[in-house]
Amino acid sequence: MNPNNYVLIMAGGVGSRFWPKSRNNFPKQFLDILGIGKSLLQLTYERFLKLCPKENIFIVTNNQYEDIILQQLEGITSSQLICEPSRNNTAPCIAYASFKLQALNPEANIVVAPSDHFILYEDVFIEKIKIALAYTEQNEALVTLGINPIRPDTGYGYIKYASENVEGVYKVAQFTEKPTLDKAKIFLEDGNYVWNAGIFIWKVGSIINALQKHAAEIHDLFNKGIANYNTELERGFIDTHYPNSPNISIDYAIMEQADNVYTIPAEFGWSDLGTWASLYDAAPKNEEHNVIAAQQINVKDTNNSIIHINGDKLAVIRGLENFIVVDEGNALLIYPKAQEQEIKEVVKEMSISFGDRFN
Repeated sequence: MNPNNYVLIMAGGVGSRFWPKSRNNFPKQFLDILGIGKSLLQLTYERFLKLCPKENIFIVTNNQYEDIILQQLEGITSSQLICEPSRNNTAPCIAYASFKLQALNPEANIVVAPSDHFILYEDVFIEKIKIALAYTEQNEALVTLGINPIRPDTGYGYIKYASENVEGVYKVAQFTEKPTLDKAKIFLEDGNYVWNAGIFIWKVGSIINALQKHAAEIHDLFNKGIANYNTELERGFIDTHYPNSPNISIDYAIMEQADNVYTIPAEFGWSDLGTWASLYDAAPKNEEHNVIAAQQINVKDTNNSIIHINGDKLAVIRGLENFIVVDEGNALLIYPKAQEQEIKEVVKEMSISFGDRFN
């Protein structure tokens, strides 16, 4: 394994679209949402052990999840947790992590990946990552893995890439955030578009140069702490200055502006597991095309639904078609799959009416 290879796993989100299973104090990346005995974070961590030593894997998260991560990930120490004192989106947390890793190893070649994605063909995924790392090792390039689209989905960003390539690495021509259905259909027909999966590869110097060029405010804020990283002064500096960073994604801050962005189109059985419907698509189904996680349940005349019931509860369900049913703690969700995009907003309204103990 190349000692210069590092992985940043992003694990600070709250997973609000997986309510009520995912809550603010224990969000979806820490849940065994697939019912296989491991959390999504554990699966992601184990996947990257094939790529670099465990001491080169860092977890970017919120302060409140520190203890959960140390409990779930064997071999991870507190020095490998990069803790945000506030949620300011992906550009500031990637900037913070990049400055920290540069102080550890100026030759660091970094993979940035979400903690809560599902990948069916892990060997293919790792092979594509290795191709990207080999490219970024030799070039000042910002590389993203692009997912070959299988449908005209309006929920993903699209990346248009040029036809020429170097060993499977293509220059990016344009980013398009969540297009209309008509545009998504055109992109699919054109054939030179991929979904933006939020998986990035770059040398630490390349991303810091990009921050200096395209997001100077973020760069300058974290550059002030250059003498503090990996010392006992780091936490104090971050707790003081991090909340002042702009709330902006890495896509808007860097990827849509930089002229040295590349992509590797790939197909490795990917799902971002961003919603109950996406979990339904990825999970095995019974003869009635239902996905059921429950121990004591009687289901009749129900099809194409996803049902999660607490193990100590008895459930009797009949006559549902294309529904989400989730019983968890102090909350029960029964909602049509086709309208699940509304759930996040409904929960927000409910918390205003009934308090945040349900979040």
